[in-house]
Formats: sequence, C-alpha cells, structure tokens
Amino acid sequence: MLANILLDDLDRELEKRGHRFVRYADDVLILVRSERAGLRVKASTTRYLTAELRLVVSEQKSRVCRTNEVGFLGFTFRGTKLRWSDQAFDDFNHRIRRLTGRSWGVSMAYRIDKLAKYLRGWMNYFGISDYYRPVPGLDQWLRRRIRMCYWKQWRRVRTKVRHLLALRTSKRRAILTALSRKAYWHLSRTLATQTGMTNKWLADQGLVSIRDLWMKSHGYT
Repeated sequence: MLANILLDDLDRELEKRGHRFVRYADDVLILVRSERAGLRVKASTTRYLTAELRLVVSEQKSRVCRTNEVGFLGFTFRGTKLRWSDQAFDDFNHRIRRLTGRSWGVSMAYRIDKLAKYLRGWMNYFGISDYYRPVPGLDQWLRRRIRMCYWKQWRRVRTKVRHLLALRTSKRRAILTALSRKAYWHLSRTLATQTGMTNKWLADQGLVSIRDLWMKSHGYT
C-alpha cells in the first residue's frame, strides 16, 4: 500500500512522458523499442526517483534487457508468448512434492483437499501462461505420486490386495504387486496400481487435473 501511494507520482510521470509500462508495488517494467532508448529511460527515471521522490534505486536489480530476458511477477516472455518463470515452476514442483510426500502422516482425503486448493490457486494465477507443453506430463507425474501415497498408506500386504481387488485388479497381479519389495515410487507405476487406481478413480477421490485447470483458464471446455 505504501509503495502504491509513494509511486503514484512515478506512474503519472511515466504517463506524461508517453511510456508503456506496468507496475506492481515497487516492481516496474518499462517497455521501449531499443537498447539505446532503454539506457536513456533508465537514466532519466533513476534521476526522477532519486531527485524528486528521494528513493534509492538498486543498480543490481535495475537493468536494460530484451523482454525474453526479464522476469516479472513470476512470468517471463518468449516473443509475444507469456510463460511462467523457471523459478515459479521450480517452486511449484517443490510444493507438489511436499503435498504428496509419502511420509506426511495425514489422511488421503485431507491431502487431496489441500492439493486441490493449492492447484486451483496456482493455476488461477499462472494459468494465463501460453506454455502448454509440460502440462500433460505434470498430470501424469501428479497421479503417480498420489498412487504412491495410497500404496504407502495401505501398508500391509493383505490391505493392498484387498484394495486392489476392490478396484477390479486381477487377483494374480494384485498379489504379486503387493508382495513386491520394490520401492513405493516404482510400484506406483505398475500395471496393478494403474489398472486399479485409474485416472477416473483418482478424479472421483477429488484429485484435480492440472490440464483441465489450464484448459479452463484459456476458455476451453
């Protein structure tokens, strides 16, 4: 709030000069046609901020560059396309790993509910990104991690077999998979777990599709 009050004068000054710009709090992006113009505008804007508003401008954080080299509020630009930044994507992956960590001792209903709220919030903000390519892979990765969590929570061999049979996995495949000593992550991708914990079944448990959220944010049904 204080930044918006103080920098309102900057907005008016940039508008008076005819610049195209966007500002959020103290993050400002000014668009010009060339590097030479960028250097000139940076110098004049810095003078205005220091002389008129008596603010300190960080040289380390202020620079002149092409739009595809700059990040703004978690986004980067690729020509006319908007993408989430690598840092935002890394933070997203890290949070998903935490929410789907098999050592988190909560019920699956609670886990899936917290995950759904986070995914909807993240996609409501970053869903405007034009970058679709990683989205289907994210859905596959997320479903596999949830299958891993279910597998860990079922714990005992008899419990695993009982659940798989209830999900219509063949008896032989259910028993062999339940008896396996391989890692949870490996077993989350077996035929038994995938034919039992199908995509539809996971959706019925409340698992949100990242692809569906992205499609919705772009007006697809």
